Formats: sequence, C-alpha cells, structure tokens
Amino acid sequence: MGEVNILKQYPKVVRNIVKRKRGQAMNRDNAKLFEKSYFDGSREEGYGGYHYDGRWVPIAGDFIRHFNLKPGDRVLDIGCAKGFLVKDFMDVCPGLQAFGLDISEYATRNGHPDINGHLVRGHILDLPFPNGTFDAVICINVVHNLTRNECVSAVREISRVTKPGKSYIQVDAYRNEQEKELFLDWVLTAETHGTPGFWEEILDEAEYKGDYFWTVLELDPAYLITEDQE
Repeated sequence: MGEVNILKQYPKVVRNIVKRKRGQAMNRDNAKLFEKSYFDGSREEGYGGYHYDGRWVPIAGDFIRHFNLKPGDRVLDIGCAKGFLVKDFMDVCPGLQAFGLDISEYATRNGHPDINGHLVRGHILDLPFPNGTFDAVICINVVHNLTRNECVSAVREISRVTKPGKSYIQVDAYRNEQEKELFLDWVLTAETHGTPGFWEEILDEAEYKGDYFWTVLELDPAYLITEDQE
C-alpha cells in the first residue's frame, strides 16, 4: 500500500466558492440523487455539464503504466460517471478490457457512445463481480460519499474484486481548519471526511493493500473566484 498521485495530470479548474455556497443545502440534496442536474445542470449543482474533452487521456496512460496493464487485462473504474476514463483506457491501450460502474442511472444511460456495453449501474457496497475479477480497480471521489462504516465495507469490496495490491482509491481530505472550511463550502456529496490520517485509519481497518491519494482543495488565488470577481 502506498500514497501516490496518479492524478497529477488532471487539469486545475476554476471553483466559484461564493456561487456554490448560495442554496447549498438544496444543491446538496439534489447532488446526492446523482441525476441529470448533478452531471449536466449548473456548476453550483455539480459538474456544470460533464462532456468528453480528452482530459483523462494522459491519466489513463499513467494508470496503465503504474499497474503495468496490457491488452487482455481487465480494469474497472468505480464511480465512472459517463465513462470517459473507460473510453480513454480502451483508446490508449487497444485490447484492454475496461469497464465502469456508477450508481447513477442517468450517467450510465448517457455514457460515451464508444463504450456501449461497458458501463454497469451498481453500488460500491455490493459490486456485481466475482472475487479477483480485475487486474486493476480505480475508485476516484466515491468512498467519501458513504458513512464511515460503509467506507470500510466499500474498501473491502474493492479489494475483493481486485487482484492483490492492484487498486487505487482517491478521496478528498483536508489538513487544517482553513482547508476544512473550503472543503465544506465546495464538496456536495461527501458524507465522511477528515484528514489524511483519518483516511489512513479507515484503510488500515479495511486491511487495504492497494495505492491511494488524497485531493486537498487549497486556497489558491489563481483558482478561487471571490464575490467581487463575479
């Protein structure tokens, strides 16, 4: 098990904290339904329109190299949304058997047309696959959407369907009160949150053997819009 940032090539995005805080309670309730408004509604409600733009291509390549994946291997993206990373896995490594799972009926019905038949609707707590099915499993921004006890169960499910040590879990985290405030202002769907140390305790409790990383939202003036800038 090791901490490694395989998402380092994901582009930074502008986060309008002020706008998202308005009507946040309603936005959170709607976001947790994971329906159309979350993926293709306003930025305050979620993604603000989730469309394919190729941003996952270099990340797919990094995952393939990290796990030494090759044609014929099987990889699963849990929380795949519309399956853009699944598509890029298949494009970067032709012959790789890539699949995605998401809780959202809307997302899996509106997946990229290139990956018809490769997306499954399901829940991370009950993955519909036999033990050791996949040569690698990727799980980005999903586990923290569960209660603490469910987080432990979800990590165990990931390990169950993956070959030993061949998984990658990423969650949001914070290191101090300033970062925690920013986290609470921005993140809509998280049920469980804490410091990297808190998450390491969960991984240890689940006897997790794969890799992991924490995304920390930082107060970077270049990527923060204030009320005066609207």
